[in-house]
Amino acid sequence: MSWNRFKEYYIENADLGFALDVSRMNFSNSFLTEMEGRMQLAFQAMSALEDGALANPDEVRMVGHYWLRNPRIAPKPELSEEITQTLDRIDTFAKQVHSGEIQGAGGKFTDLLVIGIGGSALGPQFVSQALGRPGEDRMQVHFFDNTDPDGFDLVLSNLRGKFDRTLVLVVSKSGGTPETRNGMLEAQQAYLSEAVNFAQHAVAITGQGSKLDKVADEEGWLDRFPMWDWVGGRTSEMAAVGLLPARLQGIDIRAMLDGAAKMDEWTRQHETLKNPAAMLALMWYHATNGQGDKDMVILPYKDRLALFAKYLQQLVMESLGKEKDLSNNVVNQGIAVYGNKGSTDQHAYVQQLREGVNNFFATFIEVRKDREGASVDVEEGVTAGDYLNAFLLGTRAALAEKDRESITITVEEVTPETVGMLIALYERAVGFYASLVGINAYHQPGVEAGKKAAATFLRLKKRIMSHLQSNAGKAFTVDEIAASLGEEQEAETIFKLLEHLVANPAKGVTKQTAGSSWNAKYQLQA
Repeated sequence: MSWNRFKEYYIENADLGFALDVSRMNFSNSFLTEMEGRMQLAFQAMSALEDGALANPDEVRMVGHYWLRNPRIAPKPELSEEITQTLDRIDTFAKQVHSGEIQGAGGKFTDLLVIGIGGSALGPQFVSQALGRPGEDRMQVHFFDNTDPDGFDLVLSNLRGKFDRTLVLVVSKSGGTPETRNGMLEAQQAYLSEAVNFAQHAVAITGQGSKLDKVADEEGWLDRFPMWDWVGGRTSEMAAVGLLPARLQGIDIRAMLDGAAKMDEWTRQHETLKNPAAMLALMWYHATNGQGDKDMVILPYKDRLALFAKYLQQLVMESLGKEKDLSNNVVNQGIAVYGNKGSTDQHAYVQQLREGVNNFFATFIEVRKDREGASVDVEEGVTAGDYLNAFLLGTRAALAEKDRESITITVEEVTPETVGMLIALYERAVGFYASLVGINAYHQPGVEAGKKAAATFLRLKKRIMSHLQSNAGKAFTVDEIAASLGEEQEAETIFKLLEHLVANPAKGVTKQTAGSSWNAKYQLQA
């Protein structure tokens, strides 16, 4: 790793306090020359996307998350106006909540419960942790981000006695997302248990005319904010999905939008070596041979950025994990993403990264500023922040010694502007990489397939219960139930469903053991 190579491949924007170092990736100058034609096509594709090209033919929609931080570039005046008006409405609503003009049955709102899944939760969670100021935040934020009953109980245990001062945001584009709907129903029941009117404490963020939109209207919820069909969930942090909870928490969303807009402007240039998003995408291509041969390990050396790897996991893997390319050829594309904060990793999986299988490339996120104010010395002339920085440099050097590749992104400090820049950088890099390998980054047929399969199994569970109810008091083996339902090929699934029913006594299903599990009998008490 030479100083000259570092200087050649270090991209810095001093005005933004942001830098990208790809010098520790083992690419050659010829690689960049060979890829330049593809990169220029990727620039053109991105320009067309921002101009309103139809990016999702199977869903017949545009993709416009870049317009969210610069409404003036939206392809239609009405879109620009709607984005601007929504942002103004978010500001107004938050001010009314903070002032107490809008309040709960018990007075001024103190807590916020966000109910969402995937991008409707990951983005807001990342931003909340990265930019929150415990003790200073305007509201304390809680999340339902799954359909786990025990998870619901954990969150609700912190809100008992405060439902009349807890505002709820229910986030679902279609209004029919099962995890979000389940969370909403659980929250409604919790509010009812304390005789608090849920509707008077609820806000919907959803598509116009969706199931949720209609429910919120009919029940008289506090307000409704839009989810547009041209913004995907994993790129919705700069829409009401992410901005409303952040603004209610007290985060400067205008600064976050400004940071994203500045990164967008920087990464629109077509000079590859000066474009950090382009170089990031090219490094992914180099490391993975353009076909996912290696994993992406995200190592932010800052506690506030601990959720960044989790956020990127969805952004990258849902965008790039595709079976078919744009020509409908089977390509099975994707890059696996995982990570954890430094220096925690030094005591977790860095041992394998250095000496185990070389199936990854690392990205270090370096934050130069330690904290507000001075730090105590933990030894003469050395602070805890000095240690953190040394651990980053040491781990990076230790990986390089074993020919393990790494990228380093450097920011001055974690601010709303910085977070906006990081999100925008990776959104554009994902788009560029998708163009380089010829896939559509903006749809997710695999996610829909999983939802359909889940619905099938829920129907099968209902049929099992119906069979047991019709034969209450009688016991049956898995094979007998499968045969009665004409679902012999689903015997394993029936076994799993029955075992889940037995583990939850309220369902009323019991199990009579008889040696092996295959001979056990299940029944519903008469």
